[in-house]
Amino acid sequence: MALLRRILDFLYRLSGVIAALCLISILGLIVLQMLARWTGEVFPGAPNYAGYAMAAASFFAFANALGRGAHIRVSILLNAVPDRIRYAMELWCFGAGAVISAYFTYYAYEFVYFSWRFNEVSQGQDAIQLWMPQSVMVVGGALLTLCMLDNLLHLILRGEHRIVRDTIESHAE
Repeated sequence: MALLRRILDFLYRLSGVIAALCLISILGLIVLQMLARWTGEVFPGAPNYAGYAMAAASFFAFANALGRGAHIRVSILLNAVPDRIRYAMELWCFGAGAVISAYFTYYAYEFVYFSWRFNEVSQGQDAIQLWMPQSVMVVGGALLTLCMLDNLLHLILRGEHRIVRDTIESHAE
């Protein structure tokens, strides 16, 4: 079990690193497009690639953000109710989140499959095969589903989820 835990934590961290690299690539694309304009050149497809990188950054960040407590949670409500009610609410939230993300991932897969099957290409100058940038939705959705199920099982077996707040609380003294 310890090996599985390390693998899952590695996957969540890796997805966060990939999301950060996608954001850096957006910066690089913007700078390259600015340089191309200044020199009178054309960088075909740069806005499309930046859009693909933004989608990839968003989807890859989901699982990492959930594990670090960066998703919006109604902590005020959860902290105000008794432990048994909070436990039931968290069970419902992780269960519903897992079902919804699995549902999304399944239909994202169907979407990517049909793009691949019908050989769809982008409308931009680059004419890239659309299944390639769209497949990021499937991978990110699958990682989010895995992270939701991981937290749900941890909650059922251990009585608490694995979300750790990654922020520094400031207290006025």
